[in-house]
Amino acid sequence: MNSKGFTLIELLVVIVILSILATFVGIRIMSKPEEARRTQAQIQIQALENALKMYKLDNGEYPTTEQGLRALVEKPTTGTAPRNWRQGGYLDKNTVPKDPWKNDYLYLFPGVQNPDGFDLFSYGADGQPGGEGDGEDIGNWQTEGQGAQPGSNQ
Repeated sequence: MNSKGFTLIELLVVIVILSILATFVGIRIMSKPEEARRTQAQIQIQALENALKMYKLDNGEYPTTEQGLRALVEKPTTGTAPRNWRQGGYLDKNTVPKDPWKNDYLYLFPGVQNPDGFDLFSYGADGQPGGEGDGEDIGNWQTEGQGAQPGSNQ
């Protein structure tokens, strides 16, 4: 008898192969969201860094640590008043973004890693200083692939 179709064994082999492929693809896809969040944080840090540089161009100095990143969207009322604060602020949406893990970016002036400038950073996925892998801090003092926290000697 010459029947056209698949046997149960052939169907099971195909299902097993597809399951194995789906597992490998799923694992690769599931590891990418954290990488995307880290890249987003680096891009946001660069944008905030540019806004801080514009602030300095207008006002002669960076905001103090106390004034913080809020100085980019609201004229500071503490510390030295900025001379030429830009009406409307220095950020497009007039709001300081949160990092991809919904935490505030941290700002220090003068910086620990950048004593002549400022440190701008996120504690990463774990929300704690230091860390490794996905929990590694992301800062404006880093070259790609390096991590350090303010106060470390890296």
